[in-house]
Amino acid sequence: MKQQAIVAGAGMTRFGNHRDTGLKALAGEAIQAALADAGIDARQLQAAYMGNVAASVITGQVCVPGQMALRELGVGRIPVVNVENACATASTAFEQACSMITLGRYDIVLACGYEKLYHEDKQRTFSAFTGAVDVENMEGVLADIQARVKAVGMDADLEGAGTKRSLFMDIYMAWAVEHMKRYGTTREQFAAVSAKNAFHGSLNPRAQFQQALTVEDVLAAREIAWPLTLPMCSPVGDGAAAAVVMSERMARQLAIGDRGIRVASSVLASGWDYASEEEAQLPAVVAKQAYEEAGIGPEDVSCIELHDASAPSELIYYEHLGLCAPGEGGALVESGATRLGGRIPVNTSGGLLRKGHPIGATGIAQIVELTEQLRGESGKRQVEGARIGLAENGGGYIGRDAAALAVTVLTK
Repeated sequence: MKQQAIVAGAGMTRFGNHRDTGLKALAGEAIQAALADAGIDARQLQAAYMGNVAASVITGQVCVPGQMALRELGVGRIPVVNVENACATASTAFEQACSMITLGRYDIVLACGYEKLYHEDKQRTFSAFTGAVDVENMEGVLADIQARVKAVGMDADLEGAGTKRSLFMDIYMAWAVEHMKRYGTTREQFAAVSAKNAFHGSLNPRAQFQQALTVEDVLAAREIAWPLTLPMCSPVGDGAAAAVVMSERMARQLAIGDRGIRVASSVLASGWDYASEEEAQLPAVVAKQAYEEAGIGPEDVSCIELHDASAPSELIYYEHLGLCAPGEGGALVESGATRLGGRIPVNTSGGLLRKGHPIGATGIAQIVELTEQLRGESGKRQVEGARIGLAENGGGYIGRDAAALAVTVLTK
């Protein structure tokens, strides 16, 4: 009989600049918190899926980062699978852990994402992002960004792309100006996303940035790549997040009770070469599949954690996830619907923009936030009556879309 996966334990570090803390220590803090939350001992784990992206370039740790982190906790013998899938790394580790539970292979599995991105040599940090595109076609990637911007009557200054800033900020800049041209979206609407997430982040003690910002503050900040200012771009960061996933049978046996959060669906897919611009794109396709597997629609969701690597990203994902019609993302954020107290609060954690974005940890950090929301444990940022949560996490860039994208639906 197919077992539904249950999130029985969740834990994470504060995200931020942890240059003085090693990768093993960050992973260990999150894992121990998740184990304690589940009320189990590490010796009860039957397998572990360990997500990391940048250790090879930041710390020099290659090949066995998962085994290295777990052995420090005294965990051995069990299968350890190292996962790397761009910014969707942790979500991929989580999806794989859930799949092994639902297939009946294991009863207790750990999924962990952990990352260090801060380094005195910024080129090392930026290389982790630049490597998430086709590096054998870098000229083509830059030419496509330029062509997209020119098509809306603008010029893109790509000097410094990938060296003075993450290459992805230039990709998001292209997304932004296209949306502005096609739908009349404004900089003020993008800034409203950042201001909203800054408010949410100010309520989150684990967020990297906890200062509230106004729309005016966001617009007055340093420009990164017009129309993006600094608060419209996710920061680099260090941190870790972990989840203990169990079968229904084991959750009953261990009396997890109402603290167990059901994984109603967890869908992972990769981009493809679209036949035309009108063809449905990856986020909408994956979201549709996740909704169908969970037996819900976007109108049923209580709260969402999505991949706001930039402010325009969040606004555009509103539309992909079916929260509003194409072109209405700007109006949705301005209406207050996606703010705490609104119809569908988005990124109550502060999102990537304020909670931070340690690449390999982000996806499971979303799961931690939603798990706590559905349990009613989120304090000042609690969504009243939260019963269904959705996480969307994309990574990499090939052609004109994400290389990998995961959507997960959790239910109380």
